[in-house]
Amino acid sequence: MTETSELDDSFHVFDTTLRDGAQREGINLTVADKLAIARHLDDFGVGFIEGGWPGANPRDTEFFARAQAEIDFKNAALVAFGATRRAGAKAAEDPQVRALLESGAGVITLVAKSHDRHVELALRTTLDENLAMVGDTVSFLKSQGRRVFVDCEHFFDGYRANPEYAKAVVRAAAEAGADVVILCDTNGGMLPAQIQAVVSTVLADTGARLGIHAQDDTGCAVANTLAAVDAGATHVQCTANGYGERVGNANLFPVVAALELKYGKKVLPEGRLREMTRISHAIAEVVNLTPSTHQPYVGVSAFAHKAGLHASAIKVDPDLYQHIDPEQVGNTMRMLVSDMAGRASVELKGKELGVDLGDDREVVGRVVERVKERELKGYTYEAADASFELLLRAEVEGKPLKYFEVESWRAIVEDRPDGTHANEATVKLWAKGERIVATAEGNGPVNALDRALRVALEKIYPQLAKLELVDYKVRILEGVHGTESTTRVLISTTDGAGEWSTVGVAENVIAASWQALEDACTYGLLKAGVDPAE
Repeated sequence: MTETSELDDSFHVFDTTLRDGAQREGINLTVADKLAIARHLDDFGVGFIEGGWPGANPRDTEFFARAQAEIDFKNAALVAFGATRRAGAKAAEDPQVRALLESGAGVITLVAKSHDRHVELALRTTLDENLAMVGDTVSFLKSQGRRVFVDCEHFFDGYRANPEYAKAVVRAAAEAGADVVILCDTNGGMLPAQIQAVVSTVLADTGARLGIHAQDDTGCAVANTLAAVDAGATHVQCTANGYGERVGNANLFPVVAALELKYGKKVLPEGRLREMTRISHAIAEVVNLTPSTHQPYVGVSAFAHKAGLHASAIKVDPDLYQHIDPEQVGNTMRMLVSDMAGRASVELKGKELGVDLGDDREVVGRVVERVKERELKGYTYEAADASFELLLRAEVEGKPLKYFEVESWRAIVEDRPDGTHANEATVKLWAKGERIVATAEGNGPVNALDRALRVALEKIYPQLAKLELVDYKVRILEGVHGTESTTRVLISTTDGAGEWSTVGVAENVIAASWQALEDACTYGLLKAGVDPAE
């Protein structure tokens, strides 16, 4: 760890997002991406950040040079990854071993074969020579002042095939001076009880300091990691959001949360756990993958409650249906309003949105019935908080929130002989006593309607100029008569400071989109503090 770290060396949180996580299908990190993620991980407070394999490709070589020049690491040590020396060579003369030293990293992770068949078939060398390769490379790097971790690749499969040889590799690394020997479930096929039994035995038989690296092919990577900790491992290797090859690696965030909140281990600097949700989402943005909504601890649905029974209990005590306080990991509790909602759901959602329902049971009852009636028609409010707030305020205030009255709208799609298309929309409405007619073109009928509505209203309400449509989803709902169907549209809008979602349901996609657009503008004006029109 760096000298500025608040933590001792008794337990390691080791992140390998920049190497193992980057092997996920769909992730292709630039050097700038890797630098950004490294900053986030250091801010989170992990002890070690494995940056890649310097010398293996120009990108990783450049990353190590720039990371050490451009990032002032506060919590993490930068780790270079590489392999043991080649068979029959000397570690001091092996070019890829020299590249590890030239990276400037103070910590080096070596991958070593621990499965006898891999040694003979992949490395094409003898079992004894493989042990020599491990010992020689570790000893040389230690003599150069580096801290050395050894990843025993395919360890658990190797242990099943030849337990004595697998343990011999662990001993060779430890006796040569490796700080930690990591047992890798490279194929991800192990289960928690198996992990715990093997780690316990290897620890007792070798006396080495052990770590765990678990892949998630059985869906057990987090559980396997914690099982290894139960067995005595004091070093966990994970990736942010579980990114990794095939189905991924042990997810850094639930592992760290479990260690801190369930095991009582201090593995992050003070206050860093509360940054976990922000860090998870920030890294997802860098790799250009949508954050998993249902990820434990950090997903937006991790503390979202929908059933009326749950809401009734949460109103009495949130701990009745939550295993932790979401604020501990920087998340928030959310109430979802749907046709499953009861009075408690509506009351809690009103409180969350800042709408005071007081003790008016009649209003709450009307809202519950209104939601159930509209969801029967295809509306959904659990994903459209802004539309629900407008519905809620309409019931509380006895009338809909109105900034404008729509006279009519139309959208025209024109196919031209040259194969091009034109999309034009016209909106006629009244705002503050003024009749306004506006026409606009767009790259589709919905975009044209959005622009026409803004053109019409921005002269009266300049606050709408900040609004931007950022997401648009359409779902065709099953119809009751043969080919008839209903369309539901969800729109997400931002004003640059926040984002909200609105819903529309109609017999066609354009009409449904118009409803959602109306709600989006109405909510944008409400959020901007504009008084409704008289």
